[in-house]
Amino acid sequence: MLISKAMIAAMTGSLMLMLVVGNAQAKGDIERGADLTTDCIECHGMDGEGNFETPKISGLKQSYILKRLRGFNSGKTKSMDGMMHTYTEDLTDQDLQDLAAYWASRK
Repeated sequence: MLISKAMIAAMTGSLMLMLVVGNAQAKGDIERGADLTTDCIECHGMDGEGNFETPKISGLKQSYILKRLRGFNSGKTKSMDGMMHTYTEDLTDQDLQDLAAYWASRK
């Protein structure tokens, strides 16, 4: 079966569109992330600076925060008291992206 140039162009265009939409979605929404911080601030504080028991989360690289949140969410990364999995297990990946965007923006 021969594939026409038009068919290849259409498939390439579709792939490019999916990549652009996927990248836009992966950035996270800072405002939505702010709305999701209720559990975070219980331990890390309103400013995300942490304390003697919990680490600072504000101002870290977004990619680092997201990697850690995804690890806690999946259960692959453990926190000292196990609470991070409990706090993140019901969050969607978009929620995690939004939280990462928010905390990274807090400097």
